[in-house]
Amino acid sequence: MTDPVASGASYKEAILFLATAGVVVPLFLRLRISPVLGFIGAGALLGPSGLGRLTDSFPWLANVTIGSRTEIAHLAELGVIFLMFMIGVELSWERLRILRRLVFGLGSLQVLVSGAVLGGVLLLLGVAPLAAALVGLALALSSTAIVIPVLAEQKRLNTPAGRASFAVLLFQDLAVAPVLFAIAVLGRKDGDAVGGLALALGQAAVAVAIIVVAGRLGLRPLFQLVARTRSPELFMAACLLVIVATALVAAASGLSMTLGAFVAGLLLAETEYRRAIEATIDPFKGLLLGVFFVSVGMNLDPAQLLSTPATILGLALAVIALKGGVILAVAAALRLPRAVAVEAALLLGAGGEFAFVLIGSALAASLVPEDLGQAALIVTTVTMVMIPGLAGLARRLGRRFDRTAGAQQSAAEPLPETARGRVIIAGYGRVGRLVGEMLDRHKVPYIALDMDAARVADQRRQGRPVYFGDSANTELLRRCGIATARALVVTLDTPRLVEAVVAAGRAERPDLTIVARARDARHATALYDMGVDDAVPETIEASLQLSEAVLVDVGVPMGLVIASIHERRDEFRALLKRKEEPPAAEFQARRTVGKAG
Repeated sequence: MTDPVASGASYKEAILFLATAGVVVPLFLRLRISPVLGFIGAGALLGPSGLGRLTDSFPWLANVTIGSRTEIAHLAELGVIFLMFMIGVELSWERLRILRRLVFGLGSLQVLVSGAVLGGVLLLLGVAPLAAALVGLALALSSTAIVIPVLAEQKRLNTPAGRASFAVLLFQDLAVAPVLFAIAVLGRKDGDAVGGLALALGQAAVAVAIIVVAGRLGLRPLFQLVARTRSPELFMAACLLVIVATALVAAASGLSMTLGAFVAGLLLAETEYRRAIEATIDPFKGLLLGVFFVSVGMNLDPAQLLSTPATILGLALAVIALKGGVILAVAAALRLPRAVAVEAALLLGAGGEFAFVLIGSALAASLVPEDLGQAALIVTTVTMVMIPGLAGLARRLGRRFDRTAGAQQSAAEPLPETARGRVIIAGYGRVGRLVGEMLDRHKVPYIALDMDAARVADQRRQGRPVYFGDSANTELLRRCGIATARALVVTLDTPRLVEAVVAAGRAERPDLTIVARARDARHATALYDMGVDDAVPETIEASLQLSEAVLVDVGVPMGLVIASIHERRDEFRALLKRKEEPPAAEFQARRTVGKAG
């Protein structure tokens, strides 16, 4: 029989991490601090350089500490793999087209110039050229996992500075894959360098071709088959299978697992399952990235920080200053407003999570000396801890500059479509299609969700913006832009599902205009009680349309008929809303939002 003590010990790291997440995430969200910093701090505290130092004196501490990064290395690697997959899924040609000047202009120059400057400084300090170049490029990257949530919390993702920062981060994320490939090639132990490079390139080309061809031919049919079951568990299993399988195929060919996951994400980005996949994978990504940041924190040695705090802090500030100076110079060359440049410089001056991936790979390949790599990791960690403070400073400094710069930049770089107000249609059957056609006729942008895989595929072939997914899933509604949506139209024919979507939409946006289809008058009354702005009962509408048809057919003038139908509809609406009872103050206020003019 299995020893229960040994069995429990094997789950120690997982239990410690889940306990940490249960404490860190609520506490740091309450304090309005990025949970990433909490995970890093927990790693430093629970790692071998923190409480782990005391296990010889206090053996019981071994039960609440993590002995080494290798114990959670696989889970930490999965966090980065899931992050790269999500970056691939979220990437779209439309977004690249709109932000191409910032992505391929500001982003590429920032990476290349910052890498050159930091590598040049290391060269002057006596570091070998290859090691200096790799560490310089690693330090040139910024933290997508911290900067984006900070901007989202400040509601500044769609400001000029937010879009510039996002564009640079996007290019940095794209640049990780080729740098990882270069490290893998340079780290080969083959005697024939040229032959080894050719073999590596050949293997890489074959692996990418296999992933792309298999993805093109098999991914959509796979998800269509899974979607028809309407099983969330099976859909989740399919998502995890695709990520892990593509990552393993890439690893088997000598590429990085992250590159394989990124390519898989790109292949799924243009499918009708994109939104549902994002909503399904995001919790896994967040949890596994938490493991990654715990492993990052384990690189921090509190004793070393306390012994040479001035040196480490000075190096961290030097990295931020050099990267910030490069961004200011590049932004000026591209004629970006000064306020945008200053905010972006402070937001992106710190290091990022992919520095740990690149430097870790370079250390494993013996391309970077151990002492240099560890020092770079410590400095990177310190700079990442400073990001929330730098973001606050960036916001304050940005306000001091010319306020017209934001308007000028906004005109030069329009918002992506996902950031503009759209109508969300929940359910794209007969009723939903008619609503979509009317919105199209009046040039009102919309996005639709439906759980019928065959219907979604058919509508996608006709060029309509329809995605597979459960409209009652709050995360899916967020992915569809409910934060900036103009309205939510619920056209589902099952009362229980209609109420679930209304509840999810109202909980996410108290001021959102919600129009819902109702089965009958009783259902409409219940929906009004839930806070919808308008409920349209099928039975009443059918009666009104029949009345309109017969009145016109018997010779009553059309104008009088239309007026009387509208009057009767208003009477029904007033009755269903129970006007005799004073409506709740919150609903009164909510239903006037955006209705003026």
